[in-house]
Amino acid sequence: MGNLFCCVQVDQSTVAIKEQFGKYQDVLEPGCHCLPWFLGFQLAGYLSLRLQQLDVRCETKTKDNVFVNVVASIQYRALADKANDAFYKLSNTKGQIQAYVFDVIRASVPKLNLDDVFEQKNEIARAVEDELEKAMSAYGYEIVQTLIVDIEPDEHVKRAMNEINAAARMRVAANEKAEAEKILQIKRAEGEAESKYLSGLGIARQRQAIVDGLRDSVLGFSVNVPGTSAKDVMDMVLLTQYFDTMKEIGASSKSSAVFLPHGPGAVRDVASQIRDGLLQASVDR
Repeated sequence: MGNLFCCVQVDQSTVAIKEQFGKYQDVLEPGCHCLPWFLGFQLAGYLSLRLQQLDVRCETKTKDNVFVNVVASIQYRALADKANDAFYKLSNTKGQIQAYVFDVIRASVPKLNLDDVFEQKNEIARAVEDELEKAMSAYGYEIVQTLIVDIEPDEHVKRAMNEINAAARMRVAANEKAEAEKILQIKRAEGEAESKYLSGLGIARQRQAIVDGLRDSVLGFSVNVPGTSAKDVMDMVLLTQYFDTMKEIGASSKSSAVFLPHGPGAVRDVASQIRDGLLQASVDR
């Protein structure tokens, strides 16, 4: 019906290419236009001005001989003031863009190691965008933005990278654990040293108290019982303690076997040894 009345409609964000007898005449903006077909006017086609996106997957090799798939996302659109160039100069816009992306990526990535490819993906995207901008502007297209959306190494390489990362983290964890154990051992040793020091002080004070108590007992007994010497009192005290100790050992249910020489001579020897020790302690004071 539109052709019958020589009228055509051009939708929003779209332009139409007008020809007369096969020759370019004009670019029709959105709206209604009159094309008298009987004078040789016709529409050659429509051109969208909307933003379009093309995802390009390119396989290449890095400097350290690792094959990777680089996925680039190209956002582009036709320019309204160059619609005739965009319509007539390119027959396969996506194929042309893809060829330039392949060329730039395969020229940039082989100069970098795998780790550097991940770190410098923005520089690679900028190089692709600059090259496309220079090439596609002559054909009436604008490159809005170029993104490197994915870098996929071989599956075995990714597994190896994960294992390296896991090993590094385990090494750090082992170092931290060893450092913590070292601190615990140091603190434990410091605690044991302090405990032994305090135990030594307690034993020294205990022995000093025993010596002082025995001395007071000997002096008191000598004063209250005339005719007894300090040696007699000391022998009696030590003998009493000796029998008390034997009694406690025998009464304890958890005592181990203890072999001691027992007899009048043995008691005299034990008393002599204890007396000599106590006297030595008194001299040391």
